[in-house]
Amino acid sequence: MHIHILGICGTFMGSLAILAKQLGHRVTGSDANVYPPMSTQLEQQGIELVQGYDPAQLEPVPDMVVIGNAMSRGNPCVEHVLEHNLRYMSGPQWLHDNLLADRWVLAVAGTHGKTTTATMLAWILEQAGMAPGFLIGGVPLNFETSARIGETPFFVIEADEYDTAFFDKRSKFVHYHPRTLILNNLEFDHADIFPDLAAIQRQFHHLMRILPATGQVIMPADVTALDEVIEMGCWSERVLTGFDRRASWSAQLLSEDGSHFSVQHEGKSLGEVCWSLTGLHNVSNAINALVAARHVGVQPEHAIEALSRFGGVKRRMERLGEVAGITVYDDFAHHPSAIQTTLEGIRARVGKRQAVVAVIEPRSNTMRLGAHKAQLAEATAMADQVYWYQPEGLDWSLDEVVAQSPVPARLETEICPLVNRLVSELPRGAQVVIMSNGGFGGIHQKLLKALEQRESIHVL
Repeated sequence: MHIHILGICGTFMGSLAILAKQLGHRVTGSDANVYPPMSTQLEQQGIELVQGYDPAQLEPVPDMVVIGNAMSRGNPCVEHVLEHNLRYMSGPQWLHDNLLADRWVLAVAGTHGKTTTATMLAWILEQAGMAPGFLIGGVPLNFETSARIGETPFFVIEADEYDTAFFDKRSKFVHYHPRTLILNNLEFDHADIFPDLAAIQRQFHHLMRILPATGQVIMPADVTALDEVIEMGCWSERVLTGFDRRASWSAQLLSEDGSHFSVQHEGKSLGEVCWSLTGLHNVSNAINALVAARHVGVQPEHAIEALSRFGGVKRRMERLGEVAGITVYDDFAHHPSAIQTTLEGIRARVGKRQAVVAVIEPRSNTMRLGAHKAQLAEATAMADQVYWYQPEGLDWSLDEVVAQSPVPARLETEICPLVNRLVSELPRGAQVVIMSNGGFGGIHQKLLKALEQRESIHVL
């Protein structure tokens, strides 16, 4: 078949495109914004990309148009599909019907950590010789692509609660029919489609309803919002993890930053993980992934060995480079809790001996609506300096966040002046964490290049 995907450069739709290609289909697609790393990955797979939504791309007529959830009525291609009665389907529905229906699906849901945890789980299964299929909403460093069909019944998927499509307002994850389910955490997010936390909890309840009785739910023991979901109904085995005394699976930190810890089951140590990741959130992610792998037969000691060789995910505290002792990281954090845990992790690693500098672009739909603006300032308390960037389309000013900041903070509205200021003000040895869920105007490489130029001038 010829499958054309609208919104192909989104992390989910891009991964779906790779799976469709692996199934033998001819795959093309379009997006309003085509940028790396997803565009690079798609082009390497031989998938044709079109910039924009000119309906001419739908001639000759594809056998199926898969429509991403970023598409809405009024989009020229969407209107063309409806007007000419072309065959169309949502991405999650296509995925279920063509790939997931006969698989043992291991799904990772929650507000934070889905991408990282799903990648950990896929890596554990891979190292155990299980050759799983997977779809991950990011680019894993331990695999060549973000998605593959796999060679066994096991399929790992990042299970997003965002809505499916303009014509299907259910959460994506209800299409996946998992047997093993990780619930990492649950907070209010996606203010553009959910009015409150209760509305999100209702979607999680719908997910719980389709889990089989022989399935397993893995979740932290200390998250009230998830406990409330369970109270609505749970028909599967539940395994509690985390640092709460009720947890049967937990971790004991052997280094403050979380880069070294032992895995505990019922108070007994099963082995130690020593890796490059930091932060309590990643320790929790690892425990959840280990327990999920155990559900499909992976022994904990094998999972521990795999986690010690885990390389991480692009844009999740990805180390981009170091110039004159200044290290630049790229992080996807787009929620106050994610910002806080990321900064806590790097602070625990470097202590007070090095400056931690946060450069933040609040650009998610929820951020644009200002749903979390009251929590943003305090989320940066572990940084030494914060540079906030006011992107176009943000309907409120970051001036108030800067004024409330517990640490020195500045507001910038243009990329080049922001880069120039960073180059002139960053102290040697600084750890610079750039946070955005978008391209951020290519600031990452611009900053590294400017730092290199500054250093070459100093050397001369």
